[in-house]
Order: sequence, then structure tokens, then C-alpha cells
Amino acid sequence: MDSVMLNQQDFYAWTQEQISLLRAKQFDKIDLERLIEEVDSMGNSELRELESRLTVLLMHLLKWQYQPSHQTRSWILIIKEQRRRIIKRIQQSPSLKSKLTIVIQDAYELARGDAADETGLPDSSFPITCPWTYTEIVEMAFLPK
Repeated sequence: MDSVMLNQQDFYAWTQEQISLLRAKQFDKIDLERLIEEVDSMGNSELRELESRLTVLLMHLLKWQYQPSHQTRSWILIIKEQRRRIIKRIQQSPSLKSKLTIVIQDAYELARGDAADETGLPDSSFPITCPWTYTEIVEMAFLPK
């Protein structure tokens, strides 16, 4: 079975074949185009995970600030968990720091809509741009007032 067919039918087997070919330095047999696509996809998934975690965290920070009467321990736990995961992701892939400005903007836009949906407050209740710095966002003790 050729490499392209294997990739389409059994992705795991394809990855193992590509690893074996790389280790054996049989570069002429590698499915180079697909390998490039997969490595690119892996990098993008790191960025998507960071954005996803920031979205959840920012939504909870907005809810915390704009619905103080509904604050719960579970919100605190979610905020802390997302902060830990974001910090860990940046530690594991420090080059993501260069993307933080845009990722925070994108995540905040999503978080603002999610916070409006969850709280029942209009979007206009929340600032248009993220009111917090990255340092505040990941500071374990920070909670907006």
C-alpha cells in the first residue's frame, strides 16, 4: 500500500511508517507534502489550544466582574485551571509569546460573546477590547473588580 493510501486509511500507521523512514534516513520514500501539512497542523493546534483556553478564562473573568452576585467556587476553579494550562502551554512553546497580542484579541472577542450568552447581558455591557494585560490575565491572584 502506498503512503498516500495508507494516510487516508490509517493515519496512525502512516505516522509510524513516516517515523521509520525518517529514522532509516530513507528521505526519498517520505510522503513529504503530507508530512509538511501534518507538522503545520500540529503547530496550528498549539495556537488553537492557547486561544481556546484564553477564551474560557476571559469569559469567566468577564462573568466574575459583571455578575458579582453569581460568583461561585467553580468559576474560581475554572479560572485557576485555565491559567495553569495557559502558563504551561507558553512554557512548552515559548514562541507562542510572539502571538499573544493577536490571540488575546481573538479570544477576547469570542469570550465577550460567550459571556453575553451565559449572563444574558448585552454585548455592549462588556468592553470592546480586552481590559486586562497578559500579566493580569495569568496572575493567579488577579480577579477583576
